[in-house]
Amino acid sequence: MIEQIYTFFTMEIIFLWLNLGVLPFWFTLIIFPKSQISRIFIASVFPIIILSLAYAYLLHIAYLDSYDFLQNFKLYLGLGEISNLFENQHFLILFWIHFLAMNLFCGGWIVNDSQMFGINKFLVSIPLTITYLIGPIGILIYWIIRIFYAKRIRLYD
Repeated sequence: MIEQIYTFFTMEIIFLWLNLGVLPFWFTLIIFPKSQISRIFIASVFPIIILSLAYAYLLHIAYLDSYDFLQNFKLYLGLGEISNLFENQHFLILFWIHFLAMNLFCGGWIVNDSQMFGINKFLVSIPLTITYLIGPIGILIYWIIRIFYAKRIRLYD
């Protein structure tokens, strides 16, 4: 039984499920940001727990495949080293989960913060969509929108 699970959950299948799995969270954040479902399941720790479990499973698989985790520290040595790391599927999929989790966390923060300032959900959908696709630029766009609603510039909260 366990062998069947390992053979089914290949890196490609996990990658597919990760990408499909975050879409309902993002659609809910964009389309129904004020709903109870959005508050409980998306703008909370729930999606992070799911992605953390997937991350832990993939760490386990990488360990079983004798992945050298110490080589991950080479990513700070230059672009050539990080390029070499991205050739490894274990590193790549772990990085992808990291990327998905951080963007989703930022999307949840944007929704919560926009509700505190009463920002129109249609206006917030623009930076949310951009955050889903290219992270930091969507957060910057939201911050610019937020300045007009908050009527002040704050570098921290």
